[in-house]
Amino acid sequence: MAVHPQAGKKATPSMLVNIPRLISAYYTNHPDPNDTAQLVAFGTSGHRGSSLKSTFNEDHIVAITQAICAYRAGQGITGPLFLGYDTHALSEPAFVTALEVLAANGVEVRIAPEGVYTTTPGISHAILGFNRGRKNGFADGIVITPSHNPPDNGGFKYNPPAGGPADTVITKWVADYANELLKGGNKNAKRMPYAAALKAANVAVYDFVTPYAQELASIIDMTALRGMKLGADALGGAGLSYWPTIAEMYGLDLTMLNGHPDPTFRFMNVDGDGKIRMDCSSPWAMAGLIELKDSYDLAFGNDPDFDRHGIVTRSSGLLNPNHYLSVAIDYLFRNRPGWRADAAVGKTLVSSSMIDRVAEGLGRRLAEVPV
Repeated sequence: MAVHPQAGKKATPSMLVNIPRLISAYYTNHPDPNDTAQLVAFGTSGHRGSSLKSTFNEDHIVAITQAICAYRAGQGITGPLFLGYDTHALSEPAFVTALEVLAANGVEVRIAPEGVYTTTPGISHAILGFNRGRKNGFADGIVITPSHNPPDNGGFKYNPPAGGPADTVITKWVADYANELLKGGNKNAKRMPYAAALKAANVAVYDFVTPYAQELASIIDMTALRGMKLGADALGGAGLSYWPTIAEMYGLDLTMLNGHPDPTFRFMNVDGDGKIRMDCSSPWAMAGLIELKDSYDLAFGNDPDFDRHGIVTRSSGLLNPNHYLSVAIDYLFRNRPGWRADAAVGKTLVSSSMIDRVAEGLGRRLAEVPV
């Protein structure tokens, strides 16, 4: 595919999405239940689409959230549901809709303080922390994010008690249930006004940031980072509250770049295909940070929900993520004697086959998952 002439350059005004139009379409466009392209469909761990194309609208979120309520009731999941969203324009209205449905269904919901965005790792950490040592009353979560995808996209992911993205068995059940609700005009979905949901006894504010930052020290020697000049490109994403907390907690010399939300993501360098895409593994999208590589000992960027990372060094610029992950896996398994002998190497289907060869060389089982 030919590289777009704007690739690696700042987005032009004509490339920016019309945010008022996008939000209006979320409420005014309604999916056609007879058009399969406009039904609920879970791809890489979640349902994604755009309100402008009637593929991510209020109707979808009502149906999906009600389906999740039905699923967790059927599975006996009675603990809290941790609910978070990123900085995409469609994420906040979807959060409002989801909370209205969850609260009306009597689900114990935990949300961040007003104005604080929540990362995907933050949701997973909260789920695993709550479920640790439990025999029942497990927690689960919802992350509202289209990941690194363009500004006109919305995304909705369900994380069961295991903490990670739901597998295809769960997502098929949820999608089928949601589409039946859509075809019935969501008449069987429960919902209450947002103001009432915020005050509901089953909704409480939760600090996702501090426990996550504190537990970093249990897996990383944070003192080794002191004295290094670090650059963190937040790409205007959900980790805006995390980096300052981490830097202060561990005394790090860290400069945060693009540390403010902007739903147009106008500060981005355009990706190779000419689209605004917050892909921290793309040398085109990360061109701005790569230009600053000599300003820091180590720099890194994250996508809007902070479950992807790009590492920039003075010597090599943007590291190939598959190369980095392969080396990191090999190093960690060889230098962590406390890890269980039967611990497997986990990877997704789309990750590099280099990881397969690393696992074989280590004599470790490979645990491959679809997402």
